[in-house]
Amino acid sequence: MIRFLNAYFPSRTVFLGISEACLVTLAFVGAAVVRLGATDATVMLSYEQGLLKICVISVFFVTCMYYFDLYDSSILGNQREIHTRLVQVVGTVCVLLAILYYVYPPLELGRGIFLIGVFFVAMVLFLSRELFRVINSVPQLAARVLIFGEGPLAQLLTTEIVTRPELGMHIVGHVSGEHSGNSDPTGPNGAGVIETLTHRAESLQLSRIIVATGDRPGVIPVGEVLLLKSQGMLIQDATEVYEAITGKVPVESLRLSWFLFSPTGRDSRLVLIYERLASVLASVIGLVLSLPLIPFIVLAIKLSSPGPTLYRQKRVGRGCAIFVCYKFRTMHTDAEADTGPTWAADDDPRITSVGRFLRLARLDEIPQLWNVLKGDMNLVGPRPERPEFVDWLSREIPYYEFRHVVRPGVTGWAQVRYKYGNSIADAREKLQYDLFYIKHMSPGLDFLILFQTIKIVILGRGSK
Repeated sequence: MIRFLNAYFPSRTVFLGISEACLVTLAFVGAAVVRLGATDATVMLSYEQGLLKICVISVFFVTCMYYFDLYDSSILGNQREIHTRLVQVVGTVCVLLAILYYVYPPLELGRGIFLIGVFFVAMVLFLSRELFRVINSVPQLAARVLIFGEGPLAQLLTTEIVTRPELGMHIVGHVSGEHSGNSDPTGPNGAGVIETLTHRAESLQLSRIIVATGDRPGVIPVGEVLLLKSQGMLIQDATEVYEAITGKVPVESLRLSWFLFSPTGRDSRLVLIYERLASVLASVIGLVLSLPLIPFIVLAIKLSSPGPTLYRQKRVGRGCAIFVCYKFRTMHTDAEADTGPTWAADDDPRITSVGRFLRLARLDEIPQLWNVLKGDMNLVGPRPERPEFVDWLSREIPYYEFRHVVRPGVTGWAQVRYKYGNSIADAREKLQYDLFYIKHMSPGLDFLILFQTIKIVILGRGSK
């Protein structure tokens, strides 16, 4: 895994993105050579800013591939879906570049070179994805992993590794540690585990051991594990590995010590100052840019259904403080008269036709920028929930109250990594993402969340 902007990305996926950017660039360089000849192509690339123009095209291709989820783990293993989306990417890039060339002609590469380049790009991208699929299907090219321990976390980790070959890990064995009652490598109980662990490390040619003993550290043969580590064996904690490959903290293995001694508080004063300044600045810019839209939004809401334009709702903020959250009204005024507080559902009849569009385009969130200016919220953070839901979920989900140690946000890590939640299971899943954000919050992670939020808004995902 590669850590970037305080988030983790599979090394193979990162290499795939970099290699495809290079392949797109080389494809257009080859197209220039085919169209102009080697000498004229060199002149074009060197003195006519041809290489810069090709780099712009490469950025467009890789960005569109990201927006079409071609680097997402759920798509990487689906060959048919990859081929379909690659065709869509090529078509989308052609349209976007046509618009760009019309607006700014000096960036145009040349019609002949462009058409040949697009043909070359289509070929190399299809070939690169086929090669990536083959590499992922060969166990000999993956790190050989042994899971030491058992329980919910070990099972979750095993599932993730087995279903995501792009992680580059291949599980070749498990050791439960059932027969070890202490960490004494010389004791009678530890001997069997040591012998088994040593034998398996040698016979299976392991490259790493992932320890998933949870709250039973006494089952680990410490002496033998340290010896294996000194010989070059990579020893990893299952919780840290699970966090890295999923972007969430496993509630199943969460302990109070995790929160007390996590690196969240390190440099927290500087991080909080940055968060506040950046949120205020972004909210001011957002409100100014949205001013031309507000009259049309207000008019549409008024014409679609009777009632106020703004919707005021109590939400839970930092330190469990209650504040009034503002949004443009997207439901009928009597939406909860009979049911009381409920989550939105698919095709929810309470949502007006205009409200559905506002939710899809996230325009209903604009008034929350006022909450950001007031200090109730930040631009990035866990989404604030209603007090009724917080009371209920705090009783059902362990450590749910931990998400209130920071200011809530207009967008957040859970919002860009998970669907809209309308059940306890969804709330539990989103809590794990929120805890990951709280543990790793930083300017870099905020930037990544905002970048992914743009993708979510453009594609109209995660709304009800």
